[in-house]
Amino acid sequence: MSLCIPNIYSFVSQRLMMSYNDYGNADAPALLLVHGGRDHGRSWDWVASDLVKDWHVVAPDLRGHGNSSWSADGNYDLTDFTCDLAQLVYQLGQKPVRIIAHSVGGQVAVRYASLFPEMVERLIIIEGTFQMPRLSGSEMPSEFVPELRLWIERKREASEWRPRHYATFEEAVARMKKANPNLSDDQAGHLTLFGVNRNEDGSFSWKFDSHLWISSPIDGFVMLGQDLWKEIRCPILLCHGRDSWIASPTDDESMGFFVRPPAIAMFENAGHWLHHDRLERFLSHARSFLA
Repeated sequence: MSLCIPNIYSFVSQRLMMSYNDYGNADAPALLLVHGGRDHGRSWDWVASDLVKDWHVVAPDLRGHGNSSWSADGNYDLTDFTCDLAQLVYQLGQKPVRIIAHSVGGQVAVRYASLFPEMVERLIIIEGTFQMPRLSGSEMPSEFVPELRLWIERKREASEWRPRHYATFEEAVARMKKANPNLSDDQAGHLTLFGVNRNEDGSFSWKFDSHLWISSPIDGFVMLGQDLWKEIRCPILLCHGRDSWIASPTDDESMGFFVRPPAIAMFENAGHWLHHDRLERFLSHARSFLA
């Protein structure tokens, strides 16, 4: 497949400079591609290069990822990610969009579709990591206090972290392949190329903020799931890899929170990054669903 090279644009959200990749076809309906945690917008190049034939494809770098700014306080809550996505849609002209989102990006897309149901026409979630609501009314779970204490301690420890340096580009590629053994050499090289910065000493480090590893427990405890998800009005397709470490959506009781039951597509011989592992099959499902 010949890859489409996007133009890179920026916008401001909550005082942070955000970056997004625009693959063109601006007169067509908008299709947003939202990556997952510790990834970047250019990871969608293969998907975008096919779908741009019929859609205005835009792939943002989430805050703390890719070419977007890091959060000054090192905190990355779903509410902030959702606000950034809303700001991007506003910058693009405030017209209804279709969205494909992966992993944590799926949580962001679901929240956006819940808050602005009139703005999302179709939603494809790849390997969504949905969280069950853990609060009921004013009830506070007993585990909240120790988890919040642990989060504060981990934040303190994180202040001493330094990005890992890879002496060569090839070492960074090897780390990429270790994370996803299903990647071809070309895929791993491409994803690494747009996922690293070159340091002053010639070494390479990942672009994402290491504080992303420390998610706030508040996101997991706040009672939002049921109240928000029932607001979604658009059709939803959930894509899941049989070899993934993520729980299957067929086993997730939170699926009952959606007023409109999602369609589910299972991918054999595919893991968490099924859109890399089984690209052609994923594109077939995506094209059929988005039409």
